[in-house]
Amino acid sequence: MLSIARSQLTSEREGTKIEALHWIGVLLARHRQEVIYYLNAIFDSLLKALSDPSDEVVLLVLEVHASIARDASHFRQLVVFLVHNFRSNHSLLEKRGALIVRRLCVLLDAEHVYREFAMILEGEDDLDFASIMVQALNLILLTSLELAELRALLKQSLVNAAGRDFFLSLYASWCHSPMAMISLCLLAQAYNHASSIIQSLGEEDINEKFMVQLDKLIRLLETPAFAYLRLQLLEPGKFPWLLKSLYGLLMLLPQQSVAFKILRTRLKTVPSNHSSGEQLKRASSGNPYSQILQIPDDSTRNQDSGNAINFASRLQQFGNIQYQHRMHAKSQRQSRISNSSTLSQEIQRLEISRRQSPVQDISRPPSRSSMVNPGQL
Repeated sequence: MLSIARSQLTSEREGTKIEALHWIGVLLARHRQEVIYYLNAIFDSLLKALSDPSDEVVLLVLEVHASIARDASHFRQLVVFLVHNFRSNHSLLEKRGALIVRRLCVLLDAEHVYREFAMILEGEDDLDFASIMVQALNLILLTSLELAELRALLKQSLVNAAGRDFFLSLYASWCHSPMAMISLCLLAQAYNHASSIIQSLGEEDINEKFMVQLDKLIRLLETPAFAYLRLQLLEPGKFPWLLKSLYGLLMLLPQQSVAFKILRTRLKTVPSNHSSGEQLKRASSGNPYSQILQIPDDSTRNQDSGNAINFASRLQQFGNIQYQHRMHAKSQRQSRISNSSTLSQEIQRLEISRRQSPVQDISRPPSRSSMVNPGQL
């Protein structure tokens, strides 16, 4: 029966595939061990079904996958195969990535799902794919209603162990995308570190892809997910590194861009008078950021807690991974230049060869001698 249900997953009829998936679900519920024993026979078909044009089919496939993945070994196998499929089929990630990840987070433990993705992407060799995948996971984390509890957990990264552990579990893989890292730090209220990340960016990092991601982040800052951050702007003396981070992002944006106008408008609403008036008076002369350097911020909470996050070593880790991305991008540029040069040389060689080869002038009539038959005098 399992074999028959598997064969029907390739049917062109949506109803047939839905019934086949219902049967696989029933078999899993009643004869789980037998189905798991023959898992290899149906696993590939279930993975391919994730690309089905029907959302209903995809949701049912995910329910079957989630039922199988309740075992730890099968859970990791599922995430590994998903990453492999996303890597080999970018359109699947673009069209169905958010649906797949969000649904898995509902059916399984959301924190466990994100930890597993992060662990796998940390060792990803394809740096371009790692960056794209992290950006996708980060966007889902920031926008999905299903992941509100994860966002709440990350907001506690500096004050409790559970939040800190989850923040650190994502950190290494999030290093593949500067904008994802900045988003993660803003979400975790690690504003001092966010400012350090922004300051560490070089000319090569601020490219077209970076600017597209920055534009998305500025718009996300206006959503309910970052309402707490906007309210903290009412107390600039208490959250000076937040202010510096946002101004740092503002300085990276083109002044004529919509994102620049959105962020500048938001920063104009920051009150100039607050409880730290004396500190601002001391800062009024000299370095305009001197108050930021003098006022203790959220990092103090991190330092006072046990097993605090070592942000200096994390910044070095981010720098090392970004260096790999820079070298990879440089290698790609050199490869394109080399290929372009080789193609240009080949075209030039063919052109020279064509000019040197004798070409009969077809505008002139053939001579009488050329029309003499062989052997004719």
